[in-house]
Amino acid sequence: MKLMLTYIRRHPGMFLTALFFLSLETAADLLQPTMMSFIVDNGVKHQNTGKILEYGMIMLGITAMGALGAVMRNIYATRTSQQIGREMRLDIYRKIQTLSFENIDRLQPSSIITRITNDVTQIQNFINGSMRIMMKAPIICIGALILIIWQTPRLIPMLIIILFVSGLLIAGNMKLGYARFNRLQQRLDRLNQVSREFLSAIRVVKAFQAEKQEEEKFRDASMGLAEAGVSAMRVMAVFGPLINLTVNLGIVVLLRISETQPPGEIGKLMASVNYMTQVLFALGMVSFILNSAVRAVASSRRVAEVLEEVPAQVNQGSDYAIEGSITFRDVSFSYAKAARPAIENISFHVYAGETIGIIGPTGSGKSTLINLVPRFYDAAGGSILIDNTDVRQIDMKKLREQIAVVPQKALLFSGTVLENLRWGDEGASMEEVRKATDAACATGFIMALTDGYDTRLEQEGVNLSGGQKQRLSIARALLRKPKILILDDCTSALDAATEAEVLKRLRQEAGDMTVLLISQRISTVMRTDRILCLEDGRIQGMGTHKELLESCTAYQAIFDSQIGEEWSREPDSGIKEHAVRQIEIETDEKSDIGWTAGKTQSRKGRCGL
Repeated sequence: MKLMLTYIRRHPGMFLTALFFLSLETAADLLQPTMMSFIVDNGVKHQNTGKILEYGMIMLGITAMGALGAVMRNIYATRTSQQIGREMRLDIYRKIQTLSFENIDRLQPSSIITRITNDVTQIQNFINGSMRIMMKAPIICIGALILIIWQTPRLIPMLIIILFVSGLLIAGNMKLGYARFNRLQQRLDRLNQVSREFLSAIRVVKAFQAEKQEEEKFRDASMGLAEAGVSAMRVMAVFGPLINLTVNLGIVVLLRISETQPPGEIGKLMASVNYMTQVLFALGMVSFILNSAVRAVASSRRVAEVLEEVPAQVNQGSDYAIEGSITFRDVSFSYAKAARPAIENISFHVYAGETIGIIGPTGSGKSTLINLVPRFYDAAGGSILIDNTDVRQIDMKKLREQIAVVPQKALLFSGTVLENLRWGDEGASMEEVRKATDAACATGFIMALTDGYDTRLEQEGVNLSGGQKQRLSIARALLRKPKILILDDCTSALDAATEAEVLKRLRQEAGDMTVLLISQRISTVMRTDRILCLEDGRIQGMGTHKELLESCTAYQAIFDSQIGEEWSREPDSGIKEHAVRQIEIETDEKSDIGWTAGKTQSRKGRCGL
């Protein structure tokens, strides 16, 4: 409730205006039975047409006042609740922007989506309902009870019993309902997760004809949600009728008492029966709203969990213009709930302007390693330095402004090709855009699209091939003109010829950039200044291609698996050396398109590990 009250306080004027019109409507509802009793006792009883018309006109005016109050109350309640829902979603979204990958992994993306959508909707509906019904129901209930006592004082003991029993039933309803509605939201999280996984991997599902397995997963998640919903609704199904029964028994008692009611006060009896009906309605509404409150409180706590989440990374750094050298000092990192560290005791140095190839088997920690440089995660142990400054002492925004990342899975957004490219630099001119797309070998296929750079891309760029998306991602990164360029196996969807051409142009474009290039292919990393070979989260070797062929067994195993094991069986025959030279000649003319054109010759050599 604290969270909801916080947002309500932001709009006191609208909220109080809604309450004013609600009070007007409630007063009209309470006055109508009394006016009816006046018509009966003072008009009908004495056959006084004038009194009947007089009280009838007053009653009509009261009804009109109530109708006006109801209309205005609905307008202001809806506006207030919608505004609060909008602000709450925006606050959650802004909060998520401040969280690190570690926080997102813990909260789970599917659960975050549920909180932004369904949980906020539950809170929004409760606030709307509280302004329309909840505030009205207690006023109606209390007002009706007072008027019943005024009309028929003998009913006080019965009213006390009704209120006591109804109070116990409502308290039991809330106590049993909260846990069930909280479970309902968790089951909704699971359903969203299964749906999201299926839709994101629908091509794989169809390719492997795994529709039945996915249908079973969805059926289980849907059944879990249905069972949780039935369990939650069962509480309402039991307690609601019991409250109605309690009040209806009170009406029976009232009618029983009417046998001793003086004939001249039949109007008061009618009013008392109407007020008992209003009490029944009010208690029913209170029960309904409290069920909504239980669900809203459960949702409110889930939303508050996001808003109160403490970012795993603290940004206390200062503005810093980096040159590009990178140093890892005994760095270790583990993902949450992982059985073992993703990387462990990693130490190496990269000179500014140098290109480092990173290779290793799947799960060796390559992507984890490069994710620590722009602080997507913070190292659990050791330190990462850029230009001898710990990355945690550099302002996170300024750090990432000077680093560009091309992820393994190309990520594009709904919008035009040009809009996606300008994520790298919002103010980039068309000349700069074309230069970047030329470097990524993307200009040709862009111009072949229907509207060229103005062609609209669907969500995640589904109307492009994997290789086209990767080349756009590379161009977007180059447009940023970063000091550090991270390429995470970003040419995996390209054929060998296209990859060779892209890498050739990247080498020409790299200039003074420090480049970290992850690849599964020996032919890609062998052209870099030095190569870092990882296995099981540890460094197995670092040096040039030739140095690692001579000294690193892990690198030799990768080379043999890709180039040919038969060459390694004749170490003295010269076959292996000849094969290596042929690969280098075919893939890269070192003399004119080397990564750094001889700049790093003085930097060559092993780094202390």
